[in-house]
Amino acid sequence: MTVAAVVLAAGASRRLGQPKQLLELDGATVLDLTLNVARDSACAPVVVVIGGAADRVREEVDLSGVHVVENSEYGEGCATSIRTAIAELPRETSGIVLLLGDQPRVRVETVQELEASAHGHAVGVCQYDDGLGHPLWFDRKMFGELERMHGDKAVWKLVDGGADVVRVRIAGPVPRDIDTWDDYEAMRAESS
Repeated sequence: MTVAAVVLAAGASRRLGQPKQLLELDGATVLDLTLNVARDSACAPVVVVIGGAADRVREEVDLSGVHVVENSEYGEGCATSIRTAIAELPRETSGIVLLLGDQPRVRVETVQELEASAHGHAVGVCQYDDGLGHPLWFDRKMFGELERMHGDKAVWKLVDGGADVVRVRIAGPVPRDIDTWDDYEAMRAESS
């Protein structure tokens, strides 16, 4: 059995006004940094779902060693990207670690700790010092529910309402994601 990393990077970046996947950070794109975490975590396969700015992502991001799937329905929310990714997973996939493409400061060790601690549970969520956050773990038995979801925050319903949800303690704050220019500038300031 294998554990896949699924990286959601299909959004249109409406609040930001340009593709956040392609913003420069630490000498690479935001999505490059996130994919490096997924690759280095030892999850396999690494599946990245693109949609908004898909052509530019293919041109500007290092997609080597990654299975790229395109979600033509990305405007309907993250649930469509999760559905698109699940359809591409090998049959032997025992679960997924779900990462956000605009959250490049997640540590490799966080992905590994989540997978190791949540394996065998239906759902796993990172319990940071200041709250719950990504990445998330979903066992194969949750794939059907994931495929039936709609909208942007649907996965949190599974986290909040599930019977077999494990919280995995991760030291530090919830890693910042990029939705606005202020988020991006704050992340850049953390780098310097």
